[in-house]
Amino acid sequence: MTILIIGYMHPKYDKRVYRTVKALSKENKVIYQYWTDKDEEEYIEENIKYLPIKYKKNIQASPIIKLKNRRKLDKKILKIIQAYDYDILYMHHFFASMPIEPFRIAKKRKKKIIYDIHEYHPENFLNNLSGIKKQIKEKTLWKIFEKQLKLSDKLIFVSEEMQKDVYKKLNINKDYLILKNYAEISVESKEKKKELSFVGKVNRNLDDEKEIIKVLINKGFKFRIIGMDSEYFKNIGHEYTSFLPYDKMMEELSKSMFSLISFNTVKNKSYKNDLFSLPNKYYDSIAAETPVIVKNTFISMAKEVEKLKIGVVINPKNVDESVGKILEAYNNYDELLNNIKKHKEKFIWTEDKEKEFIAFIIN
Repeated sequence: MTILIIGYMHPKYDKRVYRTVKALSKENKVIYQYWTDKDEEEYIEENIKYLPIKYKKNIQASPIIKLKNRRKLDKKILKIIQAYDYDILYMHHFFASMPIEPFRIAKKRKKKIIYDIHEYHPENFLNNLSGIKKQIKEKTLWKIFEKQLKLSDKLIFVSEEMQKDVYKKLNINKDYLILKNYAEISVESKEKKKELSFVGKVNRNLDDEKEIIKVLINKGFKFRIIGMDSEYFKNIGHEYTSFLPYDKMMEELSKSMFSLISFNTVKNKSYKNDLFSLPNKYYDSIAAETPVIVKNTFISMAKEVEKLKIGVVINPKNVDESVGKILEAYNNYDELLNNIKKHKEKFIWTEDKEKEFIAFIIN
């Protein structure tokens, strides 16, 4: 069995994408396309043929220039889908300038299509649009998304809430698997510092959370950013690390008393890409035995945190209530840690989860 995995604009070692590459290559041949901004040659290692596609992101370019450049990229990758011999096409995203074409080509070639839906695409794509432009964009994207799903043989989602919401809206019934962003490793927490950590290499909007952090600092907590520093935090006392390798990041995270998972990606507070997300840092935190502080509007996470009692769910706009909940959790910290240890395996990529994934793709 040969599987063509299209990483599209994901870098080579993207955690979610590369996990599928490694898992499926154990007993199958894998052709793996990924994005790079460097000059790299294709090569074969074990069962994997690596196909780097170079593309320079020009953030300052106009939308027309961006689309023109992206179309050139999309055509390059489309040739791979047209020319290579494979049994299964595994899509980790869709092509910005020709969103349906890869699905049509693979279907015409009688290939099995797996669509791994990382984000809530109709809202995530061009997510900064507002007003009438946003409405037109989402109406158009929903039609495109529906065609993509119908052309696919099987679907993969990051959360049950996202899957249910999409299926209800589009009234579709198709085989699916929930593949969460599980942690790669488990870490035993050997020490805990009275600190609140925020993990990530991408800036997030924490305007609502800043006041909570300031109050907690006054009550003896430290605020630590793992993976970056930014001018955005200049008015909050904090420590930070530069970007760390995954195992080092997990080790540092395991030392914190709490991991903050509360932010705004866009101005729209009902942005479903956030509401239904289960980000890497959520799974990494539990796998590092660090209780999470989760925003109440993050439906998927908040529901699980409350059910398993592995952290605190807050309303960031209510500072006093949020601080009170965090301090109460601090006073009952052993109970949180015991719950995390009891449920920890649910958050880690295990051999059983890998077998279930492979069986879903191949069978």
